[in-house]
Amino acid sequence: QVQLVESGGGLVQPGGSLRLSCAASGSITSVYTMRWYRQAPGKQRELVATITGGGTTDFLDSVRGRFTISRDNAKNTVVLEMNNLKPEDTAVYYCNADIKVRLVTFVIRNYWGQGTQVTVSS
Repeated sequence: QVQLVESGGGLVQPGGSLRLSCAASGSITSVYTMRWYRQAPGKQRELVATITGGGTTDFLDSVRGRFTISRDNAKNTVVLEMNNLKPEDTAVYYCNADIKVRLVTFVIRNYWGQGTQVTVSS
């Protein structure tokens, strides 16, 4: 059983900052690429940021330069630092990861967290 648990969402004024954290726990062999997605009301879920096991990062164009993503491989955690937040950043943010687990054999599965609400409003 593997779980991804997010924390750190909340209400912030435009121009403010928030830090989202996600911790993977359970019967984990290895954690590969970790990602943050977001979904605003009435919109499709979109990929916001990605970090590979080796630390290579990539960002949605609209957040590039404002958001950073980092990870702690020893703790199986990923952090999304969000700066200069805008109202259009308002969404539920989801952690996502590719994780190797041992079932009958070793397999790599994709897991989701439950989501955390980020609201940017004055």
